[in-house]
Amino acid sequence: MQTTFTIQTSGPGLYEFTRQVAGWVTGDGLLTLLVQHTSASLLIQENADPEVRTDLQNFFHRLVPPTTDPGMAYLTHTYEGPDDMPAHIKSAMLPASLSIPVQSGKMRLGTWQGIYLFEHRNSPHTRQVAAHLSKT
Repeated sequence: MQTTFTIQTSGPGLYEFTRQVAGWVTGDGLLTLLVQHTSASLLIQENADPEVRTDLQNFFHRLVPPTTDPGMAYLTHTYEGPDDMPAHIKSAMLPASLSIPVQSGKMRLGTWQGIYLFEHRNSPHTRQVAAHLSKT
C-alpha cells in the first residue's frame, strides 16, 4: 500500500501528522515514510509537552543560523534566501525517512511519541511525505 501525506507549514517548526498516518495504516507490516524535500526532515518525537518542539527548533536555529549570521559567511549557496542553505544543512543532519512497525492496524509508537515533519524554511510550504506499508 502506498499514499502521500500533504503537510501545510507556516514557517520553521515541528508539524505533527501522527493522526493522518494512524488513520491510513492497517494490518501488520512495516511503514516507511519519506519526506520528498531537501529542506525538511522527519522525526519521531515527544507529543505531550510543546516545549520539546520549541526547544528543538531553537537548538537547531542556534546550531545552524541563517546565512546573515557572521559565522555562516563561508556558505556559497545563498541566492534562495538566508534560510535556504541552513535548511539543507539541518535536513542533512536529521532523518529524511522513518520506519515504524505496524501491528493489528496500529503503529508501534511509544506512549508519548508522535510523527513530525520538521520544517526548516521560513516561508509557508506544502510538503509531501510518501508512505509505503509493506504487509507481512
